[in-house]
Amino acid sequence: MTQPPQSSAAFAPPATSAASATTAIPAQRGRSGLPPVRRTAFAEGAERLRDAATTEPGRLRVIGAVLALLVVAFGAVTAWQSGERATAADDVLTRSQPLSSGAAAIYRSLADANTAASTGFLAGPRESAANRERYEDDIRTAASGLVRAAADTEPGSASEATVRKLNRLLPEYKGLVERARVYNRQGYPVGGAYLRYANEKMQTEMLPAAQDLYTKENQRLDADYADATPYPWAAIALGLLALAALGLAQYRDFRRTNRVLNHGLVAASAATVVVLLWLVIGHTVARSGLFGSYDHGIRSLNVLHNAQIAALKARGNENLSLVARGAETVEVNGKKQDAYYYAFDRDLATLDARLTEARRLADDAKGGEPVDSALGDTAEWKHRHGTARTEDEAGNYQRALDLVIGTDDTTGAAFDGVDRSLTRALGHEQTEFDRAATDGRDAMTGLPEGAAVLGVLGAAGAVSGIGRRLSEYR
Repeated sequence: MTQPPQSSAAFAPPATSAASATTAIPAQRGRSGLPPVRRTAFAEGAERLRDAATTEPGRLRVIGAVLALLVVAFGAVTAWQSGERATAADDVLTRSQPLSSGAAAIYRSLADANTAASTGFLAGPRESAANRERYEDDIRTAASGLVRAAADTEPGSASEATVRKLNRLLPEYKGLVERARVYNRQGYPVGGAYLRYANEKMQTEMLPAAQDLYTKENQRLDADYADATPYPWAAIALGLLALAALGLAQYRDFRRTNRVLNHGLVAASAATVVVLLWLVIGHTVARSGLFGSYDHGIRSLNVLHNAQIAALKARGNENLSLVARGAETVEVNGKKQDAYYYAFDRDLATLDARLTEARRLADDAKGGEPVDSALGDTAEWKHRHGTARTEDEAGNYQRALDLVIGTDDTTGAAFDGVDRSLTRALGHEQTEFDRAATDGRDAMTGLPEGAAVLGVLGAAGAVSGIGRRLSEYR
């Protein structure tokens, strides 16, 4: 019996849905030996975060994490920036300014030693013990200052090379002065040549090197001021951002729960406000103190240092004009002039200008009085020098010598008055600097540590406040 024919549909493979086909692909890939397709951990984490953010507890967790991160970052940045500025302010007070003053003292000691050497040479056998001791004390002061400068300079720096050069030149200069003194006491004219050679070494090599060291130390001081005085704008901006975020979080909490205060968020806000106010007020006071120490301390100190150096150089040139007796000349406007008298006039003009500037900078009677005294002594010095120069140019050498290094109404007495007044003025301005710079440094005392602690406490308060809200969903 023949079978009835079967339809072609009986041989068709069973239909499968698109979903079953899709789910079969990974299994087929696995059976074929290919690894299944997997998403990255980042993608899975992002999906979980999106899913969590769709619920109120999830959103609260995100808000708590962001608030804690902002408050901690604010505390950390505040501690970092305040710490850097506090360190720079301390460097201004305890490192760079003392080094600048030390470099000025080296210059001043060298210039004064040169002046004392020429004074002793003019006195000859009648040189006083006080003048001799002054010269020796200047040499010792310069040598000890160079030792301190060598200890504080960085190896291989330009300052180290300058200090090394001065350490080499100082004994050479002292040897020339001693030879000049010995020959002068024996009555040999060559003594004057040795003294002029010593003065040339001082004027052309040693004092320029000392000036270079002083300039470099002032540059270091300026750099420390530049590091200590800027406002910490990054910390301030981060603090304002953290405070705004805390405010928005509390406003959101109020809108959803009708509760006026969230104790944790209020505590975090209070900690942030305290740090922000401390930061702004502390730096404002610190800047005021540091700027005051510069305007009423450093600027006046620099001008007074330059005035004292000009006075010392003028006195040295005045003495050397009598030592050289016209042997050294310069041509000015086609006319020959005594080199040392010409240098004296230039240095005295510099002294007048520096004293006038120092008087303008003096902001109290105690600072202005010694400058006024120095101005008066400078005018008297100029008058007496004119008389002595007239006698010298008229050939009355002994009379000119008596007017310069004698006992009554001498140019030396006027110079000593200028020097004493400038020393008093320098002492006053140094005190003013120390007071203002100390106030500026102390205004930031404890701020880095306090900001770090309050930042952590503020973050803990934010987490606690959000945690109280999360507990309502359990």
